[in-house]
Amino acid sequence: MKRFLLAILILAILPSLVDAKRLHYEKWYQQKWCKEKNGQIEVVLSDRTRVDCLTSTHAIEFDFGNKWAESIGQALHYAIQTEKKGGIVLILEKTKDYKYWIRLNTIIQHFNLPIDSWMMGGGVPK
Repeated sequence: MKRFLLAILILAILPSLVDAKRLHYEKWYQQKWCKEKNGQIEVVLSDRTRVDCLTSTHAIEFDFGNKWAESIGQALHYAIQTEKKGGIVLILEKTKDYKYWIRLNTIIQHFNLPIDSWMMGGGVPK
């Protein structure tokens, strides 16, 4: 029983430990970028999903670099729901995260996906 409770406690704490490694929460990046683009943050769609930033032209998903693959599906879903072009802001906090930018854009270009992409964070090449 003690092991079970310990496992539950670890599973409950683990997500916050992952975020603790981040320089900022995803929401911090959303607010900064979306405000600069005159967008709306966390817009609830008809299917009860939330688009991270909705501008006059794009429905945009924000994700940290290591979640590049997940961001593609979400951006496409938001594009369908809003009838706007899909977008992804990939957050690169370290220079080594740039490999995720390459992966993301290789897939977008190879399959000619209707997604625009931007990057932000301390890992963006100068």
